[in-house]
Amino acid sequence: MSPHAYIWFHLNLAFSSISIESRSDVIRRCYRPLLEMAKNTGIPLGIEVPGWTLAKIHELDPEWVDEFKEGIDNGSYELIGSGFVQLIGPLVPYSVNRWNQQLGLDTYYQLLGSRPKLALVNEMAFSSSMIDIYAELGYSGFIMERNNICLALDVGEHNLGDLPTHGVGPEDSCLPVLWADSIFFQKLQRYAHGDIRRDVYLEFISERIAVGDNLLPIYSNDAEVFDFRPGRFSTESPTHPAGEWNRIENILELLSNQNNITWLSPSEALDWKRSGEKILTSSMVSSAQPIPVKKQPKYNLSRWAITGRNDTWINTMCHRFAKHLERLPSSEQTAEDWQQLCMLWSTDLRTHISLDRWDLAIAELDYFARRLGVSTEYGVGQADRGPERLRTRHREGVEDRYRVKRDNENLSLFIESETIQLSLNLRRGLAINSLAFKSHGFVPTLGTLSHGYFDTIELGADYYTGGVVVEIPGKRRRITDLEPVNPEVSQTHSGLQIRAVISTECGDIVKTVCINDESESVSLRYEFPRWVRHVGSVRAGILTLLPEAFPRNISVQCKNGGKSDETFALDRFVDHPAAPSSAVSVTTGLGATDGRIRLGANGRFLHATWDPTQCSVFPMIIHLPLKQRFLTRLVFSLAEYDETSVEGGELGSFSLRLTTAD
Repeated sequence: MSPHAYIWFHLNLAFSSISIESRSDVIRRCYRPLLEMAKNTGIPLGIEVPGWTLAKIHELDPEWVDEFKEGIDNGSYELIGSGFVQLIGPLVPYSVNRWNQQLGLDTYYQLLGSRPKLALVNEMAFSSSMIDIYAELGYSGFIMERNNICLALDVGEHNLGDLPTHGVGPEDSCLPVLWADSIFFQKLQRYAHGDIRRDVYLEFISERIAVGDNLLPIYSNDAEVFDFRPGRFSTESPTHPAGEWNRIENILELLSNQNNITWLSPSEALDWKRSGEKILTSSMVSSAQPIPVKKQPKYNLSRWAITGRNDTWINTMCHRFAKHLERLPSSEQTAEDWQQLCMLWSTDLRTHISLDRWDLAIAELDYFARRLGVSTEYGVGQADRGPERLRTRHREGVEDRYRVKRDNENLSLFIESETIQLSLNLRRGLAINSLAFKSHGFVPTLGTLSHGYFDTIELGADYYTGGVVVEIPGKRRRITDLEPVNPEVSQTHSGLQIRAVISTECGDIVKTVCINDESESVSLRYEFPRWVRHVGSVRAGILTLLPEAFPRNISVQCKNGGKSDETFALDRFVDHPAAPSSAVSVTTGLGATDGRIRLGANGRFLHATWDPTQCSVFPMIIHLPLKQRFLTRLVFSLAEYDETSVEGGELGSFSLRLTTAD
């Protein structure tokens, strides 16, 4: 059987490193040669373009849009959809995802008179919830990178026949998937840039054909990287003197002649793929890789959640805007407001954005907030920005609804009520020794696993609950809240409050534990007054499950951009906070877009809830299964670092509520 191949390009004038002044140049250098290449080679090109970029091209070069429309009509090009802007679906609420897709479809129809059949997963940041959204908006298939799906499903790169043919969403939507491949597109980029020889590239393709890869995803990435350099890095090579689009056109013709390749449009490729395959369905994710992302490990979900110039803050503001718009009557919601919110949530404000574009985006955000009447103050909350007002001050040990006492050596503080039993470590910054709820039969479910609990030196440490760990690699600093404290114990309107201030070299950490007997809940509040946001990681609310309380079949549930929960079985080694390199601090994490995570097993579940409109933290899971015991932790981060990180801005505060029910 002769091999088949397809090729598509991603267009994005909002690309973080493209200046506003360079946009016309990008159209001339990158987008026009793309259309010419399709004419010269006869290869049906897929062109994926967000609605905003299409509208901007129409503004700057309307003839390009006319030519693209004509080519769609005659089959020279295929439009691939991706929404109004490029945003990370698993990090935004369902309402924003749906509006983004609908606004994109409206723009395609308005400017091109057609709608796409296939949807591209933005930045290949995939959650199974995206399948439900694509199906709801009428797409007949979607495109996702296969390399990281192989990792998620533990499928070998040379066993591609074991990959699913269809993705299934949490609401049982089922759509066929067309694969992109990062190794393929990076090879073509390297050849076009002159980094590898022509014979090396051709040999790579021949080897893939020889091992049975008979549907080749030749290219599936940016168009702006050819004959144009955005200037992100000082190490960027100059454009090739022979012309990179010329080199691509020539190599595609060589592939056709030497390998007898049949070229298909992306939709044709999906149809051809489906005709010869047995249907294999899957959610395409796992607990180790709940949200796969394109390319190598540095391109993980934290890149748009918690790094950049201050992703945590801008994501918090966007959650605040989304909540405001969702609460408006439908008659008062406008497409223009949702369009503005989608633009503020775009990926391009969260990576290598230049300072001038960042300042412009912040000005737009401030204007939008004033127009909606929404506060942009970055603090504990919108209504309550400080500790609860005290009602009555009590001495420890006074008989009341809460029984409070210390041990003889002043190491622990014990609090008991009708529904909660809590022990706090006074030598370690109010770390939780154990926490038990009446609903769980007062079996402790969270707490500290002390040094020596595990019989391997690799885990020879104390694993606390409720702590703070700050790491600033560039300054060789590691800061924790594990210091002796003498807390203030007070009764408030809603329950009991234990508050301590821990002084560190970066500033005070104000830590408050609130107990609500009636709602059977414990809240942990972390404040960092006057802290400067460093290039580093700030993890707070680190929770450690007590293995004796749970069987080994623990699961985690949360929303990752959709209407329904996704469920992940902790049935393998999971280490989301593992650093893939010294320059990137985490590997992956969860979206948890409604500020809620449920974990546990067999009727004994813990619910961790927070308000993303107060602080859009990034939750991560650790699960290390051992022969007799396991280490399972839930970690919340206010900041991480990668090559996009820039120092500056306020750190913010975080409040986490723990309970046995929603």
